[in-house]
Amino acid sequence: MRREPTARQLRLATELRRLREAADLNARQAAALLGVSPAQITHIESGLAGVSEQRLRRLASHYACTDDEFIDALVAMATDRTRGWWEEYRGLLPTSFLDLAELDHHASFRREVAILFVPGLLQTEQYARAVFSSRVPELTPDELELRVRHRMARQEISTPYEVVIHEAALRIRVSDRAASRTQLARLVELSEANHITLRVIPFDLDGFSRASNTMTYVGGPLPKLDTVVRDAPYGSIFIDSEAQLNAYRTRFRKVEAVALAPERSRDFIHKLAKEL
Repeated sequence: MRREPTARQLRLATELRRLREAADLNARQAAALLGVSPAQITHIESGLAGVSEQRLRRLASHYACTDDEFIDALVAMATDRTRGWWEEYRGLLPTSFLDLAELDHHASFRREVAILFVPGLLQTEQYARAVFSSRVPELTPDELELRVRHRMARQEISTPYEVVIHEAALRIRVSDRAASRTQLARLVELSEANHITLRVIPFDLDGFSRASNTMTYVGGPLPKLDTVVRDAPYGSIFIDSEAQLNAYRTRFRKVEAVALAPERSRDFIHKLAKEL
């Protein structure tokens, strides 16, 4: 039994529950099909217990799920034994930090909209330190260092990353003028990476209402296994319902449509840096 399932383990559990409910079966009936107790099904569907490939495929068959690609993706989630770099922070940082790092590791792509802060994956160490230093209640020096180190480690990704940043995030000085100048220079540098597409929404561009909310959209092995991450006062919220995923896909494309093209965005950031 797991004491604290990860977000990835909970996602697998959620998908298995959805399959059972789509088949119009209750936990007792599903348990009878496997020859286990109803409690075992409950534990599997709450992420407190794992499930073997054999049992997962048997359940999918009983649930009349014929999407082989989807079943294979669930099997990969169930049998994954990756022990990533983020595990060294377990017990030291809130679980949401580890869940985000694990989500990054398995992502096929990322899309992000940032309004007030430069996204964590693009922050310089000095910028990240200033952001975490402003937290209330105040972090201890050790807690601050752990968060900064974890954020820097998360930046080691190479999957496609589309990000839209509002001018407000580029102009707000979380630290001093020099730190802002360094951060803008870093954005210009990163915007030239092959896997990063960076766009800017200036203050004077029409259509701002479409970009009024931050969002992080993380691609899974299949569209139905995508995830949206929203910030909350005490951690992160992981959104995975199909209706909400569709809504966020549409929202991102609308935001992207009103943003400057990558080349113009790079010039825009470079101009802001020169003004500093």
